[in-house]
Amino acid sequence: MQRKLRMGMVGGGKDAFIGAIHRHAANMDGLIELVCGALSINPEIARESGKMLFLPEDRTYLTFEEMISNESKLPADKRMDFVTIVTPNFAHFTPAMLALEKGFNVIIEKPMTFTLDEAKQLKKKVEQTGLVLCLTHTYSGYPMVKQAKQMVKDGVFGKIRKVWVEYPQGWLSKLTEREGNAQAAWRTDPKKSGKSGCMGDIGTHAAHLAEYITGLKVTHLCADLNVMVQGRVLDDDGNVLLKFDNGAAGVLMASQVAAGEENALKIRVYGEKGGLEWAQHEPNTLLIKWLDQPAQVLRAGGNYGDRLSSYATQNCRTPGGHPEGYLEAFGNIYRNFALSLSAKIEGRTPSKEALDFPGADDGIRGMAFIDTVVASSQSKEKWTEFKV
Repeated sequence: MQRKLRMGMVGGGKDAFIGAIHRHAANMDGLIELVCGALSINPEIARESGKMLFLPEDRTYLTFEEMISNESKLPADKRMDFVTIVTPNFAHFTPAMLALEKGFNVIIEKPMTFTLDEAKQLKKKVEQTGLVLCLTHTYSGYPMVKQAKQMVKDGVFGKIRKVWVEYPQGWLSKLTEREGNAQAAWRTDPKKSGKSGCMGDIGTHAAHLAEYITGLKVTHLCADLNVMVQGRVLDDDGNVLLKFDNGAAGVLMASQVAAGEENALKIRVYGEKGGLEWAQHEPNTLLIKWLDQPAQVLRAGGNYGDRLSSYATQNCRTPGGHPEGYLEAFGNIYRNFALSLSAKIEGRTPSKEALDFPGADDGIRGMAFIDTVVASSQSKEKWTEFKV
């Protein structure tokens, strides 16, 4: 395609964290340009944010309704191609649904919606319209996560038997939401975050990573959610036992009161012949362990096409030895979305590698995970069926 894709943004103004990350990711490959935004519910912040991002005044909107409506009336060669939604959880569904109804593709932060029913409605609308929806489960964008997925899919480890995934953070070890921390305030508020805190925020990432790498689906779980900080309403810690559709067993731990931890996401997967280990703190490395031979270390690098899958090398940006991390993984999600959407606009078939990004089905399973974890934690039964 002989032009960049045009992006609009809902949320993500100067007082936000994740909006800037999305813009960095979108800009990384030169495939996308930000052309409009409804960047804050605060009119002053919305206007100031638009100026900081060099948006025209007439395309710096004060509400997402105004933005989506006005953009839909512009000529096809001027209007946005898609909208990125980077608001708190409770404000995902309405702008996403309106965008789809007006013919715009959507990128949306996880979890996809506030409730499972909303997620199902979005999927139905995506199917009806034929538009593209991308969910930013960032960790599936890392090259060595994609390498792990392909090795499992190719049967390198035999039948998968065991999955351990852990996601400890420590930033909510105090009652930070009452100390002026805006990020903590909305994440611990059930009216804005939903029925779960820690499990909704980071447990969904861990669950998605486990299913993404293994290709398996959780069928039953046994959850124990905890509120460790006195005065907090939603869970800030939890442990979950998992059963997968091939008979494999799993353990998922997520905590935001693991004092001293930063963002220590880690997964281990074991099959009949061996296993793998990947950690977000050292994302360029994939450790392979064998039953009957020494362990191996695989490293990310665009020049390692002789030893890595096409899915991994497609998402490597530099030769081996040059660190790539969170922003690059985020950028890979955006690039794959952009390549797929551009191909669709041109009537071409995207590559299988470009199509490898999370979508509406992942969003539904994320919401079902939250519902099932909360139900299990409140139940006296050992196992709760995972229902989508």
